[in-house]
Amino acid sequence: MGLFDLFKSKSGGGEKRVSSATSKWADVVGNKRAQTYDRQEAIAELCRLKTADAVEGLMRRFSFAIDPSITDQEEKDAVFEGIVSVGREALEPVRAFAANAESLAWPMRIMKELLSEDELVEELVALLSRWDTEYSRFVDPKLQILAALEEHEHSSIRAAVEPFLQDVNEPARFHAAAATFAQKDPASIPPLVNALVDEESVRVRTKMADMFALLGWEIPADQRDAVRKVLPSPFGVSRAGKVVKQ
Repeated sequence: MGLFDLFKSKSGGGEKRVSSATSKWADVVGNKRAQTYDRQEAIAELCRLKTADAVEGLMRRFSFAIDPSITDQEEKDAVFEGIVSVGREALEPVRAFAANAESLAWPMRIMKELLSEDELVEELVALLSRWDTEYSRFVDPKLQILAALEEHEHSSIRAAVEPFLQDVNEPARFHAAAATFAQKDPASIPPLVNALVDEESVRVRTKMADMFALLGWEIPADQRDAVRKVLPSPFGVSRAGKVVKQ
């Protein structure tokens, strides 16, 4: 019997009592202007409940920062530990928060603790699918997802990331290239070469040239001249069609 059932069995109004208590503490946790003591007490109370509703309330603490930074970190660490202690039941409210969050740093860290690597990659790919390659004023979550995918090698990543090689945002293209190369899949050579030829950013071209050289991939014969023209110094294309540092 869980806490919810325990309260409900003791009183016909138990369901209301639990939800109202959770809501009360959640409001304090999510209040940047609350007194530090009150907010920390609310965090402790929600951590004690260990329910999905409590996790939903705790996630609000990741939506703002306070001064001093050491207090901010301590509160977020406490929230993190409390959410992780709930186990997989915490995943749904974490997903819901991540869907609209301005930063995914903490949701991704929580998922990393609760999920296997394969499951984590699938979550990241699902989050990335909410984004496109067009202009957006705020793209931090997309960049965080792409950067996180650089750390994994998985069959579902290549198809999910390759479209972002043509993103209008330069950092997105940079991370998309890194994540694509991280898969070490020669099937990515055509889209990567096309992206390299079209790329305007020296930073991205340098990253791609370095990775082509590292992996020793051969540039298709009909594109070698085009690649030579855009490679930054000190890179070139050898007679064998491979990118090399000259």
